[in-house]
Amino acid sequence: MTARRAGAAELPDAKQGLDQSCLEHVLGYQLAQANVPIRKVFVKHIGEPLQLSTVEFTVLSLVAHNSGVTPKQLSQALAVSAPNITTLLDRLEQRELLTRVRSETDRRAQEIHLTRKGSALARKATEVSRTMELDVLRHLTEAERGILVELLQKVARHRRV
Repeated sequence: MTARRAGAAELPDAKQGLDQSCLEHVLGYQLAQANVPIRKVFVKHIGEPLQLSTVEFTVLSLVAHNSGVTPKQLSQALAVSAPNITTLLDRLEQRELLTRVRSETDRRAQEIHLTRKGSALARKATEVSRTMELDVLRHLTEAERGILVELLQKVARHRRV
């Protein structure tokens, strides 16, 4: 039997359910478990009221802060295939949230710009996103929240695409 860390999940009882200690070392499992309440908060505050999926919110935010971004840049930043980005952009364009225009400097490239409607929605969603997760993370200090974000960003920066 392996030694257990302090604070690790205890053996299961009627209230706790499954003993998940066998997955303590699996970062992907921990991320998936942490994502459950975060996803619920997103759906409640942005997904349902603003009719945006997480990837749509992400694209609108990135375009809002990187006007003239290209589909290729979005594809690389999100680790999403070019056809999937095209489908996503088609959907957002049909909703009149963004436009694609030919680049003035490279006629082969398209630049993505938000429409007024898209800019307004991106601003609203960003405003909501700044506080929506605070209740889920209330058990963490501000410093711990900062460390959590910093560590996740560090893992993401070193991904291989």
